[in-house]
Amino acid sequence: MPSDLDIARSVRLRPIAAIAAAAGIPADALLPYGRAKAKIDFDFISACEPRPDGALVLVTGITPTPAGEGKTTTVIGLGDALNAAGRRTMICLREPSLGPCFGMKGGATGGGWAQVAPMEEINLHFTGDFHAITSANNLLAALLDNHLHWGNRLGLDPRRLTWRRCLDMNDRALRHAVTGLGGVAEGVPREAGFDITAASEIMAVFCLARDLDDLAARLGRIVVGTRGDGSLVRAAELDAVGAMAALLREALMPNLVQTLAHSPALVHGGPFANIAHGCNSVMATRLGLKLADVVVTEAGFGADLGGEKFLDIKCRMAGLAPAAAVVVATVRALKMHGGVARGDLGREDVAAVARGAGNLRRHVENMQAFGVPVVVALNGFTSDTAAEVGAVQAAVDVPVVPCTHWADGPAGAADLAREVLRLIDGPRPAFRPLYPDALPLAQKIETVARRIYRAEAVAFAPGVARRLAGWEQAGFGEAAVCIAKTQYSFSADPTRLGAPEGFVLPVNEVRLSAGAGFVVALAGDIRTMPGLPRIPAAAGIGLDAAGRIDGLF
Repeated sequence: MPSDLDIARSVRLRPIAAIAAAAGIPADALLPYGRAKAKIDFDFISACEPRPDGALVLVTGITPTPAGEGKTTTVIGLGDALNAAGRRTMICLREPSLGPCFGMKGGATGGGWAQVAPMEEINLHFTGDFHAITSANNLLAALLDNHLHWGNRLGLDPRRLTWRRCLDMNDRALRHAVTGLGGVAEGVPREAGFDITAASEIMAVFCLARDLDDLAARLGRIVVGTRGDGSLVRAAELDAVGAMAALLREALMPNLVQTLAHSPALVHGGPFANIAHGCNSVMATRLGLKLADVVVTEAGFGADLGGEKFLDIKCRMAGLAPAAAVVVATVRALKMHGGVARGDLGREDVAAVARGAGNLRRHVENMQAFGVPVVVALNGFTSDTAAEVGAVQAAVDVPVVPCTHWADGPAGAADLAREVLRLIDGPRPAFRPLYPDALPLAQKIETVARRIYRAEAVAFAPGVARRLAGWEQAGFGEAAVCIAKTQYSFSADPTRLGAPEGFVLPVNEVRLSAGAGFVVALAGDIRTMPGLPRIPAAAGIGLDAAGRIDGLF
């Protein structure tokens, strides 16, 4: 069977100017990056603002398993199928991080005949956006340490500095570090640490900014630490904003690429909905809505993570209202949630599918709680049986549409496209976030834990409630909450599959992301800098005899 990379290379891509022209983007609005990639300039984006918005479709999924679900593949297959049906459609995806590419999960450009391309370029360096974000983040860290070295005019307490460096790589050795060692000339020694770039506040600021002015304003609001009297110190006080914005200026332009079926796709902004908000950029989504009748976008991991954050953070801040949600599942993944071992997934087990469908049912109910119409996309495997598919259809009160876009391209998602069009062309319930802005921060965390995860209670570690109350006193009470937890369970325990309930969610740490406009709550044993597995994917990546990248998936 050909690999995803083999399939991607078998398709001759069209010049990016032709893809842009078909999407209504003139050639003089493009900043080309080679033949098949380009950025779209700010003047064109501003000129599109008065246009009416198309319909926004969110693709999310069940709780992920090693059996695979195929969320990004479904976004691409659905977008291709909608375009084939004559509905002008733009696909909006998140950019891949190098961490998963060289770690365990692999790339994030889809699979089979539902991919965005050029696959290897997008998965590795793309247009350099992540490098710009990393540089801007670490520039602020350098300016902070430099400020301490030259006398600390702002009176920062070196023990209460909160700004961390970042790197777009899985590197557990950098989670905790001590910097400034080596004597007076080397700086002020202090405890520090690294996050992966996708989980940095700069990534969140980048993704949520509406334009360059909003980007600069958000950068200035970033809190880097506190003074001895407890007052907060922001990036603007370090004179960091101008240089950071300069590093991010070109990166903030959305990236245009194409699918293997030549649909336009805006790939922009960061992944990792387990430890970040996990959505593509507001700028890309809003531009897509101005250019197309339908925008199909994704949010990371399950609907309890990326889906909730898309609706409670991104839509709230950007004024977006999705017309429909697609929850992606597979029979194989539902069997795992029903207790079947990975090695036994090829055998028919209708009872296990029915047990595991409780996980799907909860994700569907959660999306409906926001007032969003839902359809289930059931990605097909050759081992699926009619009885197993029937068990999935019987488990939920929304349409379940089998899909084969991985193998069949746009034709394999034609039925899903018809169902999505039925939903977005019909009456739309009023979209509503899960909690009001004015709710206290601790209660916002508890609301998500109880209503989305089905926790019985939240256990805040010592000092967490006091820190939340202090931020409310400092004027951050209306911030959203971004809960970081394992992607493998509704709970904070990755071994609890299915639809657990009645558990206690432990919140061990909270971080203020003032520029992004939310508070991060770290639940259970979660890390904002992942580690590599015993045998990382990097071990299988290299160059072939022709100098082409090989082994990327």
